[in-house]
Amino acid sequence: MGYQSRIGSPGSSGRGHGMPRRKKARAKATRQKRRSSSSYVSEEHHVPTFEEVSDRTLNRLRSLGNQRFALSPFSEYFGSWLVDLRDVVFEFESSPTISVDGQFLKERSQILSNVEVELEERRRKEATLDRIAKGLSSNRILLERLEEEYTDSTREIEGRKASEIRRLSSNIDGLREELDRIARMKTGIFRRVSEKARAQKEAEATQRLNSEQRELALAMRHFSSEKERLRDEYEKKKQPVIEQMRDQQKEIENLEIDGSLEARRAACEALVNAVNGLLQRERSSPH
Repeated sequence: MGYQSRIGSPGSSGRGHGMPRRKKARAKATRQKRRSSSSYVSEEHHVPTFEEVSDRTLNRLRSLGNQRFALSPFSEYFGSWLVDLRDVVFEFESSPTISVDGQFLKERSQILSNVEVELEERRRKEATLDRIAKGLSSNRILLERLEEEYTDSTREIEGRKASEIRRLSSNIDGLREELDRIARMKTGIFRRVSEKARAQKEAEATQRLNSEQRELALAMRHFSSEKERLRDEYEKKKQPVIEQMRDQQKEIENLEIDGSLEARRAACEALVNAVNGLLQRERSSPH
């Protein structure tokens, strides 16, 4: 009897707890089904209207149109910006409440194509930034070399000028001293010198003095002309380099500013107009 009692006890215990577990499972499944049904009804209830989808799209387009890229090279941001723009358009077109027409599709395709072309052109320009910077650096070196050559040549002319002026001035001073000596022959121990000889010496000295003075004047004009010619040559060589450097510097400054902003803003504004046009056509069309 004791053995039978031990065998029967586990079996009766298992049957006593099995039924409540099955009831709990059924109740849980019922609750999950009700929640799923309730969620579906809720989603059905919150399907956005045509106007709501349009407003959200317009706000996102305006936000993208005003987006600024702070750091150069700006072309690094073009790809992700275009992806975001296409996503906005795709979400708008794929909305169940939106029915796009042929006019919108044509306008949208043209706008996206145009902005892609403009950004690609801007990308090519930015790719030349490094080349332009190297060209600007080379021109700076060239300008420095021209200035050094001009300074050295000017210094060399000034040296020759100073040497020649010293020589001629020394000759002139000597001749003037000689004329002073001739003039003193009229008195004192020089009275015995004949008037004719003295006059001849004075004439010769005066002639040489005049000649040296003319040579000095010619030398001054020659060196002034040489310096002026050197200056003209320097300016002719320097001016094109300066103009090219100015253009390069301006181009670098332009590339260091987000020049794509205008094109991107114009594209987004054009898409805004396209969406508004579609909305207007939808409202005016008979249903």
